[in-house]
Amino acid sequence: MTDFLIINARLLTLAGESQPRRGSHLGDLGVIELGHLLVRGDKIAHVGEGIPAEDLIPEGEDIPIIDAFGRVVMPTFVDCHTHICWAGERFDEFEMGINGASYLEILESGGGIMSTVRAVREASQEDLAVDILSRIGLMSSLGTASVEIKSGYGLNTENELKMLRAIHDASQDVTQQIAGTFLGAHAIDPDQPNFVETTIHETLPAVVQEFPGITCDAYCEKGAWSVEDTTALFEKAIDLGCPFRIHVDQFNALGMLEKAIELGATSVDHLEHSTDEGIKALAHSDTIGVLLPVSGFCLNDAYARGRHIVDAGCAVAIATNFNPGSAQSPSMPFAISLACRRLGLTPAEAITAATYNAACVLGIEKQVGSLEVGKKANLQLLEFDDERQLAWEVATGGPLLVSIDGEVIHLLTDGGHLEDES
Repeated sequence: MTDFLIINARLLTLAGESQPRRGSHLGDLGVIELGHLLVRGDKIAHVGEGIPAEDLIPEGEDIPIIDAFGRVVMPTFVDCHTHICWAGERFDEFEMGINGASYLEILESGGGIMSTVRAVREASQEDLAVDILSRIGLMSSLGTASVEIKSGYGLNTENELKMLRAIHDASQDVTQQIAGTFLGAHAIDPDQPNFVETTIHETLPAVVQEFPGITCDAYCEKGAWSVEDTTALFEKAIDLGCPFRIHVDQFNALGMLEKAIELGATSVDHLEHSTDEGIKALAHSDTIGVLLPVSGFCLNDAYARGRHIVDAGCAVAIATNFNPGSAQSPSMPFAISLACRRLGLTPAEAITAATYNAACVLGIEKQVGSLEVGKKANLQLLEFDDERQLAWEVATGGPLLVSIDGEVIHLLTDGGHLEDES
């Protein structure tokens, strides 16, 4: 199916200002009741209401017409923070957590990130790419069409490059958009002398030589990268022409949030323990705060103060943080539900944060994130007629239809309820 027309849909267009939405604009979904949407090739050709379907299709042209029967049609999700390039599993650590061990205690015992690092170093580039593709397929069935994937389980030049090459290889085999991010500063490898200096002055330049302009990321936390070392990394990234992001304030507010904003970070992610001063600085910046509620659910029930962050005037996005240790879910609908139930966002705010604002984090908002003429035909047809059901439901199935670049890659007929009138 290349060209197709959807009619009688509750369209969530998210059309609006061409910048991250904040304040009252965060909850504006640009709804068109009983609207229609025409896809030509890989682009959206028409969005509107009140025009008979036959007037949108030249006489004699036979293209599929899908009657949504009032159901929601909205942009596909943009998962702007994931770690889905990994090898091995961490089931033993999962049981340790059940028995009372904290995430930091597991990390200090040689588990956590370092256990996955060991598995990734043993894995081939090809095996990593295959695993990425499997996870991407699952995410797509849940409505996600654009995915950011971090390295960070290599922690040396050879294996960080192997991960980034695997991410690139996977991106060539799927319709979904994939954005790779260099996260060589994910942890401190205790077995490598001068690890920080090597990462900054050897690994980062080698990565940039092969992947010019790649986004650089770091995990700033007690037991991981310090504020001083993270700042040095980002200053080097700036010198090399790379944008940067930061994992910050997950367990402790160390002052890196304000420093990252001052340096011009694209996003600051986690924010579970951010101070009022840090949130105020974020609100007065162009930096986007990325909320990761699945981590709180899987780890320790600690969540960012989402309602306070939004009311302060910050631009926010939502992502899954899908990874093997602290956020074992590929589901953006689940992240949306948690953002409403635990962080205090409204369903409309959470949907914007998971689509348009998340696209802004990755710099792809001119291509995806809203249903507008000329943008990629990345859309999903939900099985219900009220988008609030996305947040109301927990751990249910995916959409009836997912289109990526105009290609229907996921289709559920639900007993014939989804009709093709061609």
